[in-house]
Amino acid sequence: MRLPWPLPAVLVWLLCWALQLALRPVLAPLPAMLLAALPGVLLSLLAAHWWRRALVALGFPLSLALSGSVALPAWAWLLPVAMLVLIYPLHSWRDAPFFPTPMRALDGLAQLAPLPPGARVLDGGCGLGHGLRALHAQYPQARLYGVEWSPLLALLCRPRCRFAKVQQGDLWAEDWRDYQMVYLFQRPETMARASAKARAEMLPGSWLVSLAFALPDMTASAQLEKAPQRGHAVWMYRMAADDTL
Repeated sequence: MRLPWPLPAVLVWLLCWALQLALRPVLAPLPAMLLAALPGVLLSLLAAHWWRRALVALGFPLSLALSGSVALPAWAWLLPVAMLVLIYPLHSWRDAPFFPTPMRALDGLAQLAPLPPGARVLDGGCGLGHGLRALHAQYPQARLYGVEWSPLLALLCRPRCRFAKVQQGDLWAEDWRDYQMVYLFQRPETMARASAKARAEMLPGSWLVSLAFALPDMTASAQLEKAPQRGHAVWMYRMAADDTL
């Protein structure tokens, strides 16, 4: 269920404050503040807009600073900002910050977009590996790869997806011609860029799969309609020999 804004931010701030009050008797002020701010930074990645992400992440430390209840050096208040940049570098905020693929979002994909055993499949912007797990369920014999701009998310994804090769990097710098399928769960604003890159690099017969958002200038080869177990429609585009669909 989606809560109306700013209720999500208020709930996150209350969670951080509750954690701060619980940690204050047992930890020094600085580690208590950092641990209490961490849930806000992590949960901010679920917000749809950059300004909401900043408010969710920084609301608690700002309110703590204004309250005057904790005496910390001035530089310490910059640490929550550093945490947010570490988890998701500013360079990548123009893409989807952190949109996890729902567990059954790709059910039926293998029937409409079959791949041979050993096919190379890329999850562009794999986050914590939700998309890789959904792809693995559909293509258990495929060789799965994930690329994620955030070093921390890539690090956390690797033990969750030991069946895949996950690297830190830029999905837009990755060469898509090496893959028989590229899977994306991005934002509407990046779909035109994805279309241009697919036309320029992907080989005939390969698939571009987009969850939730259609490409603006391509006709889908197949589609999984939105359903309760998926949550989003899935759009499939098969590259043709003349780079048109």
